Amino acid sequence: MNKIAEAFARANAQGRPALIPYVTAGFPQLERLPGLVRALTEAGADIIEVGIPFSDPLADGPVLQKAATEALAQGTRVRAILDAVSGLTGEAPPMVFLTYINPVFHYGIEQFSHDAKAAGMAGLIIPDLPWIEGRDMRRAAERSGLALIPLVAPTSTDAHLTAIKKAQGFVYGVSVTGVTGVRQTVDQGVEPLVQRVKAMVDLPVAVGFGIAGPRQAVEVGRVADGVIVGSALVQAIAERPNAAEQVAYDCVHELRLALDNMVTKA
Repeated sequence: MNKIAEAFARANAQGRPALIPYVTAGFPQLERLPGLVRALTEAGADIIEVGIPFSDPLADGPVLQKAATEALAQGTRVRAILDAVSGLTGEAPPMVFLTYINPVFHYGIEQFSHDAKAAGMAGLIIPDLPWIEGRDMRRAAERSGLALIPLVAPTSTDAHLTAIKKAQGFVYGVSVTGVTGVRQTVDQGVEPLVQRVKAMVDLPVAVGFGIAGPRQAVEVGRVADGVIVGSALVQAIAERPNAAEQVAYDCVHELRLALDNMVTKA
């Protein structure tokens, strides 16, 4: 089993969904990334998403856009991010990059895949790369041993679900049609989306886009294999950037306690 599969299997054995927090590399500063990863690890993250900032993040809402803009303004670049994560992955849970195709293409898809794997990353999420058109990226990732993680949304067709049957890692379920951002309610389409995917694809399904806190995490966790939390965590860090590591720990620890409590109430 690869590291991602093992992470989902461990969480499932404990009777809960996997917890997958997201942070933007370079926000509040790139040198804080190691501390943030350690805080998320200690707080109970099962997988960690690290965002590579991009100037036109089509899937990101205002919170993540602002974080990416600030990171880029400080000079955060792909090579520096790879260097920053390279010493972390031995101590951390599996880590995956979330970025857009432009930075990867500019870096070189073969070289990026090789360097990301060499830095210890386990997977890659590229929201603006259509699965059907991403053959070269998939092949480069596979050759390097990276899981290229597909996305599905309520609007995804059966043809798309059929196309991702041979994907690796997990399926990223987008809970709403739109951009990322904190929402106070979980969309009613989450459960049927997860059911559709699991009926056709033999991979764990993790759901993100809009999970505001423990209540929504538990609600999503009752139907999905994993819970992804990005905007709420990044917003909390933005409000107290000088205490980013402690904020990250507190936020994710609260989520993990809520998911652990699902077991005791089952």
